[in-house]
Amino acid sequence: MTPTRNVADYSPIRIRLAGLVSFGALLLTIPGCGTRVSVGGPGPDARQTTVTVPVGYLSPPGLQVDAPTPDPRVGLAPGMFDAGEAIWNMRMLSTTPPQDAFVGGINSDLAFTGDYAIQGNFNGIQVWDISDPANPVSVVSHVCPASQSDVSVYEHLLFVSGEDNSARLDCGTGGVQGAVSHERIRGIRIFDISDITAPQYVGNVQTCRGSHTHTVLKHPGDDENVYIYVSGSAPVRPAEELPGCSALSPQEDPNTALFRIEVIRVPLADPASAAIVSSPRIFEDLVAPPQHGASPADLKAAEEARAQGNFVIEIMGQIQVLPPQFTTPMLDSIVDARGGEGPPNAADSTALRDYFDEMVAEMMAGISPGGGDGPAPGPTQCHDITVYPAIGLAGGACEGYGLLLDITDPANPRRLAAVADSNFAYWHSATFSNDGSKIMFTDEWGGGMGPKCRADDPMEWGANAIFTVEDGEMVFQSYFKMPAEQTELENCVAHNGSLIPVPGRDIMIQGWYQGGISLIDWTDPQNPVEIGYHDRGPFMADQPFMAGSWSVYWYNGVIVNSEIQRGLDIFELVPSSALTQNEIDAANSVQLTHLNSQGQPIYEWPATFALARAYLDQLERWHGMPAGQVGSARGALGRAERGSPTGRQTILNALAATLDTQTADAADPDKVAKLADAVRRLADEG
Repeated sequence: MTPTRNVADYSPIRIRLAGLVSFGALLLTIPGCGTRVSVGGPGPDARQTTVTVPVGYLSPPGLQVDAPTPDPRVGLAPGMFDAGEAIWNMRMLSTTPPQDAFVGGINSDLAFTGDYAIQGNFNGIQVWDISDPANPVSVVSHVCPASQSDVSVYEHLLFVSGEDNSARLDCGTGGVQGAVSHERIRGIRIFDISDITAPQYVGNVQTCRGSHTHTVLKHPGDDENVYIYVSGSAPVRPAEELPGCSALSPQEDPNTALFRIEVIRVPLADPASAAIVSSPRIFEDLVAPPQHGASPADLKAAEEARAQGNFVIEIMGQIQVLPPQFTTPMLDSIVDARGGEGPPNAADSTALRDYFDEMVAEMMAGISPGGGDGPAPGPTQCHDITVYPAIGLAGGACEGYGLLLDITDPANPRRLAAVADSNFAYWHSATFSNDGSKIMFTDEWGGGMGPKCRADDPMEWGANAIFTVEDGEMVFQSYFKMPAEQTELENCVAHNGSLIPVPGRDIMIQGWYQGGISLIDWTDPQNPVEIGYHDRGPFMADQPFMAGSWSVYWYNGVIVNSEIQRGLDIFELVPSSALTQNEIDAANSVQLTHLNSQGQPIYEWPATFALARAYLDQLERWHGMPAGQVGSARGALGRAERGSPTGRQTILNALAATLDTQTADAADPDKVAKLADAVRRLADEG
């Protein structure tokens, strides 16, 4: 059942709009000959530099691929469950519609444990058994409304975000009435999933701004607790509802709920006692970032929408046409409130427009305090934080900035560096390369509701930005955006994805809402290349509608996609000129016990013949060693695999010794060294 709402508390639209207004009083700079990328560390004396990237710049292709031409994603037929589809270098194993209680809801993020995929939804959570990926089985459909119901797991615990003013502590569907209520949950719900078929609610942690997203951190030095970094982007709740909450500026109240994140410590033996242990102010001294204005496509769409009587908002130069799926229920609420019948009238539409004006003004006032002389303040909250415990770093996608954080003290993350880019509207999420030498940020331009992949939309807007991590700083390298032109009916912009453990390469699968999913090789940070995709046509033929890939992640050999409206898709990789079967097999040899994409695991590969052959394939593809040496190594691996255990060990040790002598003169000595190590580990296993 969809929770009851009224227009004054229609949080899904409020939460998505928060993505457009939560930078504070933005300093909007429409780029001219270039875009400014500012780089700075913490504190008033930190170094800050500016570089210029030409507008219109996109990296030239690195890895050469033969993509289908013309692009079959362009012009796909619309449909709810029968839209046209295009797929390249992947195979769809299954597509499963949502369970009845979740039809029409919004599917959100994914987490994985054992054989299960846990899918968040604004109406609750769904658990799928994906042990047979061609036939997922629904295990749990737990109705518990909240926005966004982002999910994470650790051992026997499930954590769920709540930021919606109508979300109830008891998981009820009736909503919450009143500006102040002790029936409301805005924060983190905690469930015990020891029996995953019957999740048990064990507690919650309330926060002043709720939890739009959250990140679970298992610190290598602490086996008794896990930590949760909470990112809440909603206005601050009243102190009467949660004592200690303040929306004042730091000058007025040093304990303000703004300009901070929350860190929750969860004792694994007693999760009900979880509590906030710190509120790090990682945004200190940041000023409002440079921003771009509306694109030509935005200006045209706004003009057409206004002419048709649709709803358009403009926030500091960013134009958003609100889709009917959000505005229609709100208009119906206004009609119901006045006891009317039939369709909304002109007065109802005026009332809703007035409400939007008031809501934006309230959010701006609640999120961007301060004023007076000097530059406007920077972001007051992160959208998402990706922690990489193995290297002690985190990437904070913090609305107007990308941050690099030191998390060696898990309760007290510390900002190392910050980057801002006038091509970016909303720093949304982050992913590290497996070795931690690079980081990719995504830009959710338009808050996820807008069609931002039209022909007239700049390719640097709503894209990914790739940085190298050098001595605690982030150095810009290139942009990547899903390249297929999409229609004005398709919300399309960069969203959630994860690394795929192909050894020796950085390959990511990423969701682009109704732009579909894209497989990206960003091994060369200056030359990211698309090497696969899947896309559907618009969800509706005659009007915009929020749909598409919210998040897509690799997990134990399959690629699982949370489709906002259509349910759950599962894919597998297939060999191509850009990715060999050996590379796929080596990736699939990595087996995880669980996965939260925002808690990035380090990928380590077991010793297999597929791993050694994957490195050989790469050396052959990029001419990293002479063809004769590649052929000789292939032959030795073949003989070893067919031989007896004793003979195998002898052949592999000899091959490793030979490779050691060839490393220094190779065009790619690092890759030859990795090959030699893989061969030697195979020999050690006998």
